[in-house]
Amino acid sequence: MQDKGLDFKHKEVVNISDGKRLGYVQDVCADLNTGMITSIIVPGSNKIINIFSSNNDIEIPWKNIKCIGDDLILVEI
Repeated sequence: MQDKGLDFKHKEVVNISDGKRLGYVQDVCADLNTGMITSIIVPGSNKIINIFSSNNDIEIPWKNIKCIGDDLILVEI
């Protein structure tokens, strides 16, 4: 699973456990010592709550990423 961090912003994230579309990658987190990506972040599911809450994002650990395609990332959460 190799990819450039910038390419992740154009990929939609889908949970394979329930088939739910989680949205597009908003950000990636990395270990600054190793340069390895540790997780990806997608926007929270309820946009109305986002108005009242400053952080409703979903952080998905790298170990939960099952497949990275050209325009899709499959995760299991």
